[in-house]
Amino acid sequence: MQALSTDAPELPGLRRIALSLQYDGTDFCGWQRQRNGRSVQAVLEDAIQQLDPHRPIQSFAAGRTDSGVHAAGQVVHFDCSGPIPAEKWAPALNGRLPGSIRVRESVARPREWHACYDAIYRRYRYVIHNGRRPNLFLTPWTWHRYHHRLDEERMRRALSGLLGLHDFSAYMRAGSRRAHARTTVQEIQLDRCGDLVVVEIQASGFLYGMVRLLMAQLVAVGEHRQTVAQFEERWRERRRSEVKEAAPARGLCLLRAGYPELIFSQSGWYDCQPQFVLNGNDSPPDPPPLPESR
Repeated sequence: MQALSTDAPELPGLRRIALSLQYDGTDFCGWQRQRNGRSVQAVLEDAIQQLDPHRPIQSFAAGRTDSGVHAAGQVVHFDCSGPIPAEKWAPALNGRLPGSIRVRESVARPREWHACYDAIYRRYRYVIHNGRRPNLFLTPWTWHRYHHRLDEERMRRALSGLLGLHDFSAYMRAGSRRAHARTTVQEIQLDRCGDLVVVEIQASGFLYGMVRLLMAQLVAVGEHRQTVAQFEERWRERRRSEVKEAAPARGLCLLRAGYPELIFSQSGWYDCQPQFVLNGNDSPPDPPPLPESR
């Protein structure tokens, strides 16, 4: 007796559309659709369904951002069967999405192309407001650290060892479905502009909660509550039990996902999150000295 196939039949006329997507993650439970909570995926799919109501809609993203995390260049794909041209999907969706989600650009892609599996990197940016006083305009997008001026040189030293392929079990939150914790960190950049400290990390992929756990450890180094040696030992020796604090989600943004070929125009995808500039400094005092073995 011949076994029945469980594969869904291929529907004729389907087209694959890729979106360059921005969202303010403040009021969302993350990208992925969930039973209890308003997700970016659910809101986007509901808007797509209004324009292509003839079939169930499922979208796929380059990265599953957590609750409260923002995105400037998230990449999403879905299949459609209606007559709307690929480039018209962006304005059509923006007319149906809330103001906290914007489609920057929409393009046609081959049916075998996948927003997640074809990505060769994801790049995140984390912004710390390191001034003494709070700032209303920075609050939704930054982590306010005001007790001590962060020692960015020591933070750079701590970050330098992360480059390359490593096991980052220390920076993986419980509940991850990944079979292993290995990933390749391709590039790291830390810059200070006045009272703003900006960290960008690019990797082949990220573990569940990885950047927020890493940033909390890094800030401890910058405030001299942890040595560079301790920072390195914790992640190299996979001491997950010693990594107890996570940085707030509001300071984190998925800057973009990259592919072997250029999918979108530069203006519609690259560095779409503006960076703040503050006139003058309001830095807190330097942290107390902390001796290190190296």
